[in-house]
Amino acid sequence: MTKSSVFIETYQNYLDQIGKIDLDSRAEKLGGRIEKDEMVLSFFGRPYRISSRGITDPSGKEPSMGISVVLCKYLLLCPDIPSLDKEWFSYRDFKDTAPLVHSFVNHTEQPIVRNFSNRLENLAAACEKLGGRDPGLDLNYQLIMKLYPLPKVPVLLLFDDVDEEFPAQCKVLFERRAEHYLDPECLAIVGRLLNDFLKN
Repeated sequence: MTKSSVFIETYQNYLDQIGKIDLDSRAEKLGGRIEKDEMVLSFFGRPYRISSRGITDPSGKEPSMGISVVLCKYLLLCPDIPSLDKEWFSYRDFKDTAPLVHSFVNHTEQPIVRNFSNRLENLAAACEKLGGRDPGLDLNYQLIMKLYPLPKVPVLLLFDDVDEEFPAQCKVLFERRAEHYLDPECLAIVGRLLNDFLKN
């Protein structure tokens, strides 16, 4: 997919803003590290390099539009005082997500159901490959996995497989503090990318 002129302009605007901020002061707050003049941030367990010159993935290439936007916004929205609110919320519970809730279900939760019904072990393996671990929460689901798209924005994947009475179901939750690090559009992108990475 070719990148639209609107994205290119928006992306360049983000990079210009990044060039005006002190990366060093944000590294610890965001769970990143500084190497020379770049911030290195982990996204689903892979290191990406960010500077005013652009973003590169571990192979040195420019990542997809979705990843680029999420990383830029995560860096730019960095709160002055880190939020410690770790209560789990569904996407629909966040402010200003109403127009995107249907899309979140259709591009995140439902595709995971379709891809992994009757494949619970495959889903567990796919989560583990992305760095997911069982957080040991006392919840009534067959599979509970905590993954870290970004250091301060973990997600909780809850999955019940199909049985004789009910179809499979999936819920993807964010910590309440996620809204301080990403806007509703970026949280939706994280959900879509989670589905893409699990499927692949």
